Amino acid sequence: MAIKWGANAKIDLLTIDGSSGGTGMSPWRMMEEWGIPSLYLHAAAYDFCQKLADKGQRVPDLAFAGGFSSEDGIFKALALGSPFVKAICIGRAMMIPGMVGKNIAHWLKEGKLPNTVSQFGSTPEEIFVNYEDVMDIVGAKEMKNIPLGAVGMYSYCEKLRVGLQQLMAGARCFSLPAITRNELMSLTEECARVTGIPYLMEAYREEAMKILG
Repeated sequence: MAIKWGANAKIDLLTIDGSSGGTGMSPWRMMEEWGIPSLYLHAAAYDFCQKLADKGQRVPDLAFAGGFSSEDGIFKALALGSPFVKAICIGRAMMIPGMVGKNIAHWLKEGKLPNTVSQFGSTPEEIFVNYEDVMDIVGAKEMKNIPLGAVGMYSYCEKLRVGLQQLMAGARCFSLPAITRNELMSLTEECARVTGIPYLMEAYREEAMKILG
Protein backbone atom coordinates (compact mmCIF):
# COMPACT_ATOMS: atom_id res chain seq x y z
CA MET A 1 0.00 0.00 0.00
CA ALA A 2 2.82 2.42 0.82
CA ILE A 3 4.42 1.88 -2.59
CA LYS A 4 1.13 2.07 -4.51
CA TRP A 5 -0.22 5.08 -2.66
CA GLY A 6 3.18 6.79 -2.82
CA ALA A 7 3.19 6.28 -6.57
CA ASN A 8 -0.34 7.63 -6.91
CA ALA A 9 0.52 10.67 -4.77
CA LYS A 10 3.70 11.27 -6.77
CA ILE A 11 5.83 11.55 -3.64
CA ASP A 12 9.57 12.06 -4.08
CA LEU A 13 10.95 9.50 -1.63
CA LEU A 14 9.70 6.47 0.30
CA THR A 15 11.82 4.91 3.05
CA ILE A 16 11.40 1.18 3.64
CA ASP A 17 12.87 0.02 6.95
CA GLY A 18 13.45 -3.69 7.06
CA SER A 19 14.83 -3.81 10.59
CA SER A 20 13.29 -6.24 13.02
CA GLY A 21 10.54 -5.02 15.25
CA GLY A 22 11.11 -2.35 17.86
CA THR A 23 14.21 -0.53 19.01
CA GLY A 24 17.16 -1.43 21.20
CA MET A 25 14.97 -0.84 24.23
CA SER A 26 12.20 -3.18 23.04
CA PRO A 27 11.44 -6.60 24.56
CA TRP A 28 13.69 -9.35 23.20
CA ARG A 29 10.74 -11.24 21.73
CA MET A 30 9.85 -8.17 19.69
CA MET A 31 13.43 -7.71 18.53
CA GLU A 32 13.77 -11.33 17.45
CA GLU A 33 10.36 -12.28 16.09
CA TRP A 34 8.45 -9.21 14.96
CA GLY A 35 8.69 -7.51 11.59
CA ILE A 36 10.26 -8.71 8.35
CA PRO A 37 14.05 -9.09 7.98
CA SER A 38 15.64 -6.46 5.76
CA LEU A 39 16.63 -8.72 2.87
CA TYR A 40 13.15 -10.19 2.55
CA LEU A 41 11.32 -6.86 2.78
CA HIS A 42 13.68 -5.09 0.41
CA ALA A 43 13.41 -7.93 -2.11
CA ALA A 44 9.63 -7.63 -1.97
CA ALA A 45 9.84 -3.85 -2.36
CA TYR A 46 11.84 -4.29 -5.56
CA ASP A 47 9.32 -6.78 -6.93
CA PHE A 48 6.38 -4.48 -6.18
CA CYS A 49 8.10 -1.44 -7.71
CA GLN A 50 8.99 -3.40 -10.82
CA LYS A 51 5.35 -4.46 -11.26
CA LEU A 52 4.24 -0.84 -11.18
CA ALA A 53 7.04 0.23 -13.51
CA ASP A 54 6.10 -2.52 -15.98
CA LYS A 55 2.61 -0.97 -16.11
CA GLY A 56 4.14 2.38 -16.98
CA GLN A 57 3.49 3.94 -13.58
CA ARG A 58 6.01 6.32 -12.03
CA VAL A 59 7.55 4.75 -8.94
CA PRO A 60 8.84 7.00 -6.13
CA ASP A 61 12.52 6.88 -5.32
CA LEU A 62 13.22 4.46 -2.49
CA ALA A 63 15.54 4.60 0.50
CA PHE A 64 16.35 1.29 2.18
CA ALA A 65 16.98 1.13 5.93
CA GLY A 66 17.46 -1.66 8.42
CA GLY A 67 20.75 -2.56 10.06
CA PHE A 68 23.20 -1.06 7.58
CA SER A 69 26.63 -0.21 8.96
CA SER A 70 29.26 -0.89 6.29
CA GLU A 71 30.06 0.08 2.74
CA ASP A 72 29.61 -3.44 1.37
CA GLY A 73 26.09 -3.55 2.82
CA ILE A 74 25.34 -0.19 1.23
CA PHE A 75 26.61 -1.40 -2.14
CA LYS A 76 24.55 -4.59 -1.99
CA ALA A 77 21.39 -2.74 -0.98
CA LEU A 78 21.77 -0.21 -3.80
CA ALA A 79 22.28 -3.07 -6.24
CA LEU A 80 19.40 -5.16 -4.90
CA GLY A 81 16.93 -2.30 -5.24
CA SER A 82 18.26 -0.87 -8.50
CA PRO A 83 17.03 1.18 -10.30
CA PHE A 84 14.51 2.31 -7.67
CA VAL A 85 16.76 2.71 -4.61
CA LYS A 86 18.59 6.03 -4.49
CA ALA A 87 19.72 6.16 -0.84
CA ILE A 88 20.58 3.98 2.16
CA CYS A 89 19.62 5.10 5.66
CA ILE A 90 21.95 4.53 8.59
CA GLY A 91 20.70 5.12 12.12
CA ARG A 92 22.18 3.27 15.07
CA ALA A 93 25.53 2.65 13.39
CA MET A 94 25.93 6.40 12.85
CA MET A 95 25.26 7.08 16.52
CA ILE A 96 28.07 4.83 17.75
CA PRO A 97 31.04 6.93 16.50
CA GLY A 98 29.29 9.99 17.90
CA MET A 99 29.08 8.37 21.33
CA VAL A 100 32.67 7.13 21.10
CA GLY A 101 33.89 10.62 20.23
CA LYS A 102 31.95 12.05 23.15
CA ASN A 103 33.52 9.49 25.49
CA ILE A 104 37.00 10.24 24.17
CA ALA A 105 36.48 13.94 24.91
CA HIS A 106 35.45 13.01 28.46
CA TRP A 107 38.45 10.71 28.93
CA LEU A 108 40.84 13.34 27.58
CA LYS A 109 39.46 15.88 30.02
CA GLU A 110 39.98 13.51 32.93
CA GLY A 111 43.34 12.20 31.66
CA LYS A 112 42.03 8.63 31.67
CA LEU A 113 42.31 7.43 28.08
CA PRO A 114 41.86 3.64 27.92
CA ASN A 115 44.54 1.60 26.20
CA THR A 116 42.19 0.87 23.31
CA VAL A 117 42.30 4.59 22.47
CA SER A 118 45.71 5.73 23.74
CA GLN A 119 47.46 3.30 21.40
CA PHE A 120 46.50 5.69 18.60
CA GLY A 121 47.63 8.85 20.36
CA SER A 122 47.02 11.21 23.25
CA THR A 123 45.47 14.22 21.46
CA PRO A 124 42.40 14.60 19.25
CA GLU A 125 44.66 15.32 16.27
CA GLU A 126 46.42 11.97 16.77
CA ILE A 127 43.36 9.91 17.64
CA PHE A 128 40.98 11.07 14.89
CA VAL A 129 42.31 10.42 11.40
CA ASN A 130 39.99 13.07 9.92
CA TYR A 131 40.51 15.76 12.55
CA GLU A 132 42.45 18.01 10.16
CA ASP A 133 39.83 17.51 7.44
CA VAL A 134 37.11 18.84 9.73
CA MET A 135 39.35 21.75 10.73
CA ASP A 136 39.90 22.59 7.07
CA ILE A 137 36.13 22.80 6.65
CA VAL A 138 35.26 24.91 9.71
CA GLY A 139 38.55 26.73 10.27
CA ALA A 140 41.06 26.48 13.13
CA LYS A 141 39.25 29.12 15.21
CA GLU A 142 35.89 27.35 15.05
CA MET A 143 37.39 23.89 15.59
CA LYS A 144 37.43 24.35 19.36
CA ASN A 145 33.62 24.51 19.26
CA ILE A 146 33.22 21.26 17.31
CA PRO A 147 32.38 18.28 19.57
CA LEU A 148 34.63 15.27 19.16
CA GLY A 149 31.48 13.23 18.65
CA ALA A 150 30.92 15.17 15.44
CA VAL A 151 34.51 14.47 14.40
CA GLY A 152 33.90 10.78 15.03
CA MET A 153 30.76 10.81 12.88
CA TYR A 154 32.57 12.64 10.08
CA SER A 155 35.39 10.08 10.21
CA TYR A 156 32.87 7.23 9.99
CA CYS A 157 31.17 8.85 6.99
CA GLU A 158 34.55 9.21 5.28
CA LYS A 159 35.26 5.54 5.90
CA LEU A 160 31.94 4.63 4.25
CA ARG A 161 32.55 7.01 1.35
CA VAL A 162 36.03 5.74 0.52
CA GLY A 163 35.03 2.11 0.97
CA LEU A 164 32.00 2.49 -1.28
CA GLN A 165 34.09 4.22 -3.93
CA GLN A 166 36.58 1.34 -3.85
CA LEU A 167 33.83 -1.25 -4.28
CA MET A 168 32.25 0.74 -7.09
CA ALA A 169 35.59 1.10 -8.85
CA GLY A 170 36.21 -2.63 -8.54
CA ALA A 171 32.81 -3.33 -10.08
CA ARG A 172 33.43 -0.69 -12.77
CA CYS A 173 30.44 1.30 -11.55
CA PHE A 174 31.61 4.90 -11.61
CA SER A 175 28.28 6.46 -10.62
CA LEU A 176 25.41 5.35 -8.39
CA PRO A 177 23.00 4.79 -11.33
CA ALA A 178 25.58 2.40 -12.80
CA ILE A 179 25.07 -0.02 -9.88
CA THR A 180 22.62 -2.71 -10.99
CA ARG A 181 21.39 -6.09 -9.81
CA ASN A 182 23.91 -7.64 -12.19
CA GLU A 183 26.63 -6.82 -9.65
CA LEU A 184 25.20 -9.43 -7.25
CA MET A 185 24.95 -13.19 -6.95
CA SER A 186 23.25 -15.29 -4.28
CA LEU A 187 25.38 -17.54 -2.08
CA THR A 188 22.44 -19.80 -1.23
CA GLU A 189 19.55 -21.14 -3.25
CA GLU A 190 17.12 -19.73 -0.68
CA CYS A 191 18.55 -16.27 -1.22
CA ALA A 192 18.15 -16.72 -4.98
CA ARG A 193 14.51 -17.74 -4.48
CA VAL A 194 13.75 -14.79 -2.21
CA THR A 195 15.57 -12.06 -4.11
CA GLY A 196 15.55 -13.21 -7.70
CA ILE A 197 19.32 -12.70 -7.76
CA PRO A 198 20.89 -15.71 -9.55
CA TYR A 199 22.55 -18.43 -7.49
CA LEU A 200 26.33 -18.27 -7.81
CA MET A 201 26.45 -21.43 -9.97
CA GLU A 202 23.92 -19.87 -12.35
CA ALA A 203 25.18 -16.28 -12.37
CA TYR A 204 26.53 -15.35 -15.81
CA ARG A 205 26.19 -18.99 -16.95
CA GLU A 206 24.38 -17.93 -20.10
CA GLU A 207 27.27 -15.63 -21.01
CA ALA A 208 29.73 -18.43 -20.23
CA MET A 209 27.87 -20.84 -22.52
CA LYS A 210 27.97 -18.31 -25.35
CA ILE A 211 31.72 -18.03 -24.96
CA LEU A 212 32.16 -21.81 -24.91
CA GLY A 213 29.78 -22.25 -27.84
